[in-house]
Amino acid sequence: MNLSELIAGHHEDGLPRAVARPFHHVIAWLCAVLLILMMGLTVFDVLGRYLVNAPVPGSTELTEMLLAAIIFLGLPAASLDREHVTVDLFIDRLPDWINRLREPVILLMSAGVLGVIAWRLWITAAQVASYGGTTATLELPVAPIGYLASSLTWVAVALTLAEVFYRPKKEA
Repeated sequence: MNLSELIAGHHEDGLPRAVARPFHHVIAWLCAVLLILMMGLTVFDVLGRYLVNAPVPGSTELTEMLLAAIIFLGLPAASLDREHVTVDLFIDRLPDWINRLREPVILLMSAGVLGVIAWRLWITAAQVASYGGTTATLELPVAPIGYLASSLTWVAVALTLAEVFYRPKKEA
């Protein structure tokens, strides 16, 4: 498949299907596995707490870490699909030429904000790693979650920037 064929097969919001589909499958499976783990952990914790008065040790910490992983795994998917929260109060009333200019500017601004977040997450993770920060009960290292969050945010930055260059042609 040559580049023009790759670009011609756009994902519904811009990026080529060849790029979008594998990301969706990987993200969906990883999120599903993490959600199942979090659900199972919560069920065992509740059953243990109320049936035998023995909750799962560190279940709150594990749930928090799983939730952070799920949220930041979903960030590249939201960027890929352009499913971030938006408010369009008067966008429909603007002329098409303004909307054509507005979309890349908004994408560049979004990528910039995500880039700052990713950078700060990395710095914070490095600080936590420098003093060996761990969770209170299980003493699990916290820095890897920060590095994961930062890395996945950088992926979201790349996908958001790619949207600026892979714009689907509007059908007449």
